[in-house]
Amino acid sequence: MPQPQGGLAAVILAAGRSRRFGGDKLLAEWRGRPLLWYVLDVTAAARASGSLANARVVVAADNDAVAALARSAGLPCVVNPDADQGLSTSLRCGLAALPSDAGAALVLLADQPMIRLDVIARLAAAWRSGAGPILRPRYAGSPGTPGHPVLLERTVWPLVDRLEGDAGLGALIASGGAGVTMVDVDGVNPDVDTPADLQTLNGTAS
Repeated sequence: MPQPQGGLAAVILAAGRSRRFGGDKLLAEWRGRPLLWYVLDVTAAARASGSLANARVVVAADNDAVAALARSAGLPCVVNPDADQGLSTSLRCGLAALPSDAGAALVLLADQPMIRLDVIARLAAAWRSGAGPILRPRYAGSPGTPGHPVLLERTVWPLVDRLEGDAGLGALIASGGAGVTMVDVDGVNPDVDTPADLQTLNGTAS
């Protein structure tokens, strides 16, 4: 099996408008920190450990607070001027901003504060061993829910051009579908979409 070429870079999607939350959820506090901080911190740790070679945080043009938080974590920002047009524009913006030597992108959602370093390491190792062009975790605590982050080898990035509006990667790939390798991991990694989700998260074991 041929080994993949290039480094693994992260794209953190942090340009959403948080309409269902009723405000900027990425700055909402959880365990004494903004939600976004946890994703930034794990990404920075993954770079330090060698699992990731690079990273970009996609932010909306008018969200200076989110951009400042990303910079404080040492992660460069990419401004998406079309953030109001949906998630698909942020995904394209982030991929386009990655360095030319990136062989794959790990797409992280900024509203998943329970993302773990060991999950990123498992995905990175599986990709480097030639596991496939698209990898996604399958969490033991929610095996029926498509897991994140999703790893996309550069060869499949053109698929993202088919996305429109708020459609994410799930519109292109299905768990267990052709070309998708599932990586089994422990735990859960829930989204925070509403204030109720945040309350539920407060009762979730880490």
